Amino acid sequence: QGQLVESGGGLVQAGDSLRLSCAASGLTFSTYAVGWFRQAAGKERELVAAISSAGGDEYYEDSVKGRFTISRDNAKNTVFLQMKSLRPRDTAAYYCAARSRYWSHYDAQYHYWGQGTQVTVSS
Repeated sequence: QGQLVESGGGLVQAGDSLRLSCAASGLTFSTYAVGWFRQAAGKERELVAAISSAGGDEYYEDSVKGRFTISRDNAKNTVFLQMKSLRPRDTAAYYCAARSRYWSHYDAQYHYWGQGTQVTVSS
């Protein structure tokens, strides 16, 4: 059974950087697209970045463009989310999710989910 495990969250100040990692096991990782979602308190979960299975196609939500970078290392079954110039509005629980073949904006279409990692940005 496939499993995703996120790490790298924490409490930082506005303007700081963090790198989140999503380590996969139990699935043919190179055939799965991966999305990073976030859910702030009282809000719906949203897709912030996604990457295709081979890594050639990326998506970024408008508010993170130019600040977040998604990447993957299929040899290590890991996807990363580099976050720079963090803002208090980036505070949320961040989840990685895997979907066969291509990414989607819709969380219901993902097959595997991690447990989430909290990112808190203080002003």
